[in-house]
Amino acid sequence: GGCAALLALLARWRRRRADYPETSPLPSVTLLIAAYNEEAVIAAKLRNSLALDYPRDRLQILVAADGSDDRTAEIVASFADAGVEMSYRPTRSGKMAAIIRAMSAARGEIVVFSDANNSYAPDTLRRLVAPFADPAVGAVSGAKTIARGGDGLSQSEGLYWKYESFIKRQETRLGSCVGAAGEIFAIRRSLFEPPPASTINDDFVMAMQIIRRGYRVVYVPDARSTEVVSPSAADEIARRARMVAGRYQALLMAPRLLPPRNPLIIWQVISHKFLRPLVPLALLAALLANLAAVLWPPAAGEMALLWLAPPYATIFAGLQVGFYGLAWLGRRVAHKSFVGKLLYLPTFLVDSNLAAVIGLFRFLTGRQSTLWRRAPRQETTVS
Repeated sequence: GGCAALLALLARWRRRRADYPETSPLPSVTLLIAAYNEEAVIAAKLRNSLALDYPRDRLQILVAADGSDDRTAEIVASFADAGVEMSYRPTRSGKMAAIIRAMSAARGEIVVFSDANNSYAPDTLRRLVAPFADPAVGAVSGAKTIARGGDGLSQSEGLYWKYESFIKRQETRLGSCVGAAGEIFAIRRSLFEPPPASTINDDFVMAMQIIRRGYRVVYVPDARSTEVVSPSAADEIARRARMVAGRYQALLMAPRLLPPRNPLIIWQVISHKFLRPLVPLALLAALLANLAAVLWPPAAGEMALLWLAPPYATIFAGLQVGFYGLAWLGRRVAHKSFVGKLLYLPTFLVDSNLAAVIGLFRFLTGRQSTLWRRAPRQETTVS
């Protein structure tokens, strides 16, 4: 909250160019789709990709399907007559390893990284490549949006990505955004520097590599990608835990990623990426301190509120317990009702922080695999 407000103030003071008209001729583009065991959605993704408003002779559609042992490779091969290409080998080595292998077959000046479970708006590629007319721009992130759903999970997830969009807009006005949506992320192919194959948050690492080399990473909110969230809260917790483990991994890589002569970027990364996973530890400390103040009340005085002297300790403990009680209740009420959607907000916040704790544990114990575990997919389309 406070960091976001400060970021917005700085962005008003130091506004950089954030609007980019379409230029001609359009650059050649490789749309690189990472797909592991995506037989349920890959056909819809390829139909969406072939229908994009971009000159077909300047668009290469390439699917990285390494390790898929369902019908994904077979379905992709059925689109060969439409010009779809595939990079495939039976061995499963993880998403980043599959992307690195597929990049050797990429021909476009610009490479757009995408996933199999999202859809692009028809004009997305045109909007995504427009900033590359500025030679200072090395990478562009589009906007991730959540398909409208009647359940609280979809609405809470949608609110989260709207907040992320706000942050990225302010960062772009300052100079560069330090985060990218991996399912709609474009880079100059000439700037691709293969991250370690064990990289978890590949989009963040690639963005920081480009910033360190002196280029800008900008955000284009009008380039839209839409996806349906997993119907299972457990799957969303697992996905977020993986993302948090990736942030801790990136923290260890920071000396190689952060530009030493750009304190603004360093502050953005610390406040946006590295402090956020520490929130659950702060919440736990607050709860324990509050309970300790209830059990062993300090003496009242002029600083009674600060030291949680009676009755403040009991009041704040009640508020915290009440919040966690609402989160518990949010799991047991139908999410499609108005009350269910309202109650699911504290559930979503608690689940997000639970995922951060799980991510920290997996990182510390080395239990976070770089291999993707495919979550159940639902099709989505963009009109």
